Amino acid sequence: MTTNDSHHHDHTADRLPEHTPRLAWAKLAPDVYKAMSGLEKAVRRGVDPVLYELVKIRASQINHCAFCLDMHTKDALAAGESVERIVQLSAWEESRHFYSAKEIAAIELTEAVTVLTDGFVPDEVYERAAAHFEESELACLIGAITVINAWNRFAVTTRMVPGHYTPGSYK
Repeated sequence: MTTNDSHHHDHTADRLPEHTPRLAWAKLAPDVYKAMSGLEKAVRRGVDPVLYELVKIRASQINHCAFCLDMHTKDALAAGESVERIVQLSAWEESRHFYSAKEIAAIELTEAVTVLTDGFVPDEVYERAAAHFEESELACLIGAITVINAWNRFAVTTRMVPGHYTPGSYK
């Protein structure tokens, strides 16, 4: 019996070397990290776990945060999210049928809050979210969007290295 290894090339051998992080911010500012983690736990309790990961992935795509994309796609998969819905998230306007109306409202709100410089959060985007979420849940959703944007900014600025995250390791 012969194995067909010649057709299966290990692409990890061809990979470029990892970059070096600029700054170990969490170690250097432990109180800031602890405060961020506290905020994270507080908002997570008020938002559906699947929706929470979709929000985190979408914001991280917009902010080009490789570290957070690595973490939250792995967490979403571990939570039972489909590869298809994760992949389509970057083009959700053409993939609306992969998501519920409530999820789309949250994704639209995530984009508006993440790119505030595009002209605030439009009334219609806010109103769609308000129509799908109880006020306390909406308050936590805004918190979730805010906290992932903060994490993205720490990770992107300090060039945290993606690829090493194991689901559940920061819970």
